[in-house]
Amino acid sequence: MKKCNKIGLIIGIVSVAAVVAAAVTAVVLFFDKKKKDEEELEHYLDCSIQ
Repeated sequence: MKKCNKIGLIIGIVSVAAVVAAAVTAVVLFFDKKKKDEEELEHYLDCSIQ
């Protein structure tokens, strides 16, 4: 019974780590895309003014 509980605990920890990693990746990608969109808009505005 205790071995089963340890395996479940390990699986739970690995699952939590995977969820945290996915959340961090999503946030980083979101801000990277937002930054890239702002740079493209700035470039477009600079080119359209000239």
